[in-house]
Amino acid sequence: MYATSLGDDGAELRPLEPWQAEEFLAHMDRGREFIGQYVGLPDVVTDLESSRSYLRAYAEKAAADAGCVHGIRVDGKLVGGVLLRTMDVGNGVAEAGCWLEPSAAGRGLVTRAVRVLVDWAVEERGIHRVEWHVSSANGPSIAVARRLGMTREGVLRESYLYRGKRHDMEVWSVLAPEWRAHRRAHRPGATGGPRPS
Repeated sequence: MYATSLGDDGAELRPLEPWQAEEFLAHMDRGREFIGQYVGLPDVVTDLESSRSYLRAYAEKAAADAGCVHGIRVDGKLVGGVLLRTMDVGNGVAEAGCWLEPSAAGRGLVTRAVRVLVDWAVEERGIHRVEWHVSSANGPSIAVARRLGMTREGVLRESYLYRGKRHDMEVWSVLAPEWRAHRRAHRPGATGGPRPS
C-alpha cells in the first residue's frame, strides 16, 4: 500500500480500507469525544461491523470515482483522517473533510494532509471547486480552511442538527486557479508570500 509523506516528523497519508476496520475502530474509540464535538463520524462508527461498513462505503466511492478516505499516521499509528466526502468529476466539484485524535492536534497534520488531498483532486482528477463545510464553532477547522487559501462564502444558519443542537454551518471553497496560485505563493523558497504553515 502506498504512503505519501507529510513531512520530516514521521507523518504520512495512506488510504483507509475495509481490512483496517479493527484499527479504525480503536482509533475512533481513542478520540471519540474529541472528534465528536463537531463531526458525526464517532456516532456512525460504534463497533467492528459499523467500522467495516463505513470503510467499505468509501471503498465503493473510490471505485466509482466519487470520493475517498485516507488515514493520517504518525510513526505508523493512525491518528486522524481526511476525505473527499463527495466528488463529482463531471461537474468538477468535491467536498473535503477531516478529523483528528486529540493527541495529534496542534501539529499542522490536517493542513498538510488536506493540502495533499486537494492537490490530487485538482491536478489529477480535474476538480475545479473544493468545498469545506464547517460548524461556525469549530475554530481549528476554520483555521485550516484559511491556511489553505479558501474563501468563506457564507453561513447556513442553524442548518445542521447535531446531538440535539442546531449549528450554523460555514461554507468555504477554493477554485482550481486560486489553488494553483496559493500553492505557488506558499511553496518553500517562494518570495513575496508567507511560508507554509
